[in-house]
Amino acid sequence: MDYKKAGVDIEAGYKSVELMKDAVKSTVRPEVLGGIGGFAGAFSLAKIKEMEDPVLLSGTDGCGTKVKLAFLMDKHDTIGIDAVAMCVNDIACSGGEPLFFLDYIACGKNYPEKIATIVGGVAEGCRQSEAALVGGETAEHPGLMPEDEYDLAGFAVGVVDRKDMITGETIKPGDTLIGIASTGVHSNGFSLVRKVFEMTKESLDTYYDELGKTLGEALIAPTRIYVKALKAVKAAGVTVKGCSHITGGGFYENIPRMLPEGVKAVVKKDSYTVPPIFKLLAKTGDIDEHMMYNTFNMGIGMVLAVDPADAEKTIEALKSTGDTAYIVGTVEAGDKGVELC
Repeated sequence: MDYKKAGVDIEAGYKSVELMKDAVKSTVRPEVLGGIGGFAGAFSLAKIKEMEDPVLLSGTDGCGTKVKLAFLMDKHDTIGIDAVAMCVNDIACSGGEPLFFLDYIACGKNYPEKIATIVGGVAEGCRQSEAALVGGETAEHPGLMPEDEYDLAGFAVGVVDRKDMITGETIKPGDTLIGIASTGVHSNGFSLVRKVFEMTKESLDTYYDELGKTLGEALIAPTRIYVKALKAVKAAGVTVKGCSHITGGGFYENIPRMLPEGVKAVVKKDSYTVPPIFKLLAKTGDIDEHMMYNTFNMGIGMVLAVDPADAEKTIEALKSTGDTAYIVGTVEAGDKGVELC
């Protein structure tokens, strides 16, 4: 008896690391010390000394049951972008710059090419957010997970000068709400998605005219990373008063997280066009409107609160990074919460 016969292939692990080396190297920042294969990822904090009062920010998350879609479609090159996005977008919400990222892949069996493809997606997410991929772990769990399945999660660390933190404390009645478009369902609500649509290859390969693509292509579209978008807004001289990443819980749970007591967000549903995938979800699953806005991002991946005088400048800055933005509402006096009208 040996470890391989017990279900853990150490040689496959070595091959996975070898195959992913180039992808990892493509994310290196000047602060990264050493290379892949060490016991810890090393990252110099020398530049942080230039800040008046540096604050470290951290975020950890996974892709939820969206990974099930990757299994069914046998498409593993974008799920890593989702893992990175879920972490770095939260850091950007606080005004921070992501510095580095680590991934964790648990699998039933280590197929080196598949693992390298997944990590390739993680590296692409890191490049999009300008974060370094400094380490990770691939854990083989024979007997605990089916051989062809895996789970993916990640952890990011960022930094912000305390004076530049986005806290929501200065939000006041009259402020403008800017919504930044999502790329689709992102990585939340897939437990409901999988109940609405039959999760078979035939179903996912079905082309829908209203989507302009197959159902699977629409659902697996990777989460938009908003790090560069927020940097562009800051570079334009706009002070973002509040920022909400629309993830699990949709509008109703996430927008209030950026609000101080005594104000509410009033969002106009007709201020932008809800993408077809959400309309198809609601119709096919007979999901009521409140549940849709309480589960999905409904086409808006982030909501910013800015001074009305900065609204147009904010939208122009977001356009410069390839993002689409809308004025979706205002802040009004009232009990902390969200009102959709």
